[in-house]
Amino acid sequence: MKPIRVLLADDHALVRAGIRALLQKLDNVQVVAEAGDGQEALRPIKKHQPDIALLDIAMPGLNGLDVAGRVASECPEVRVVLLSMHVSEEYVWQALKVGAAGYLLKDSRISELGLAITSVMEGETYLSPRVSKHVAEYLRRVGGDEARERPEAGPYDQLTPRQREIQQLIAEGRSTKEIAQVLSVSVKTVETHRAQLMKRLDIHDVAGLVRYAIRTGLIEPDE
Repeated sequence: MKPIRVLLADDHALVRAGIRALLQKLDNVQVVAEAGDGQEALRPIKKHQPDIALLDIAMPGLNGLDVAGRVASECPEVRVVLLSMHVSEEYVWQALKVGAAGYLLKDSRISELGLAITSVMEGETYLSPRVSKHVAEYLRRVGGDEARERPEAGPYDQLTPRQREIQQLIAEGRSTKEIAQVLSVSVKTVETHRAQLMKRLDIHDVAGLVRYAIRTGLIEPDE
């Protein structure tokens, strides 16, 4: 039987090492590559075409949700499982919307990691039990026909992929010049996108963008 090939991306080296050690204990699982941020993860995903990309949601450079969206469109055979600390249904809907096949809480039991991998390899969508319970409660609370629909798209959904990248980099404290260098675009292009995304989010200063990024789980409070 061919091994299940996994790419692991998390910006915390110790966390990544711990997850890698757990993956290596699973039968028929092979870690083919690792990455420390979202931008860095895209290259080996395209190169290795792993069966599963295990991605932290709150990564610098490009968050896991946006990486998942890129993978869904550019490498549709790769199944994405997102790692998160957030139980809220808003994060889950967003993960499913961008094409993630799994949503695994970071404080899950060790056995769940293997279960998540097996489930998504069988074509199923895996949600950690606490996440499933939270979503089920939301559906019962909403009820009726609306329970079969996801919440309406928020302002962040209206941003283009490039605007999302720039929004995250701004929130991480990067200067306009640094962002232009990271994305290989002109300073003027960055300024144009920044103005457009601030207008769409109705946020008018960098501090506001930072608060928004933390609130929506795109970056961690200590980053």
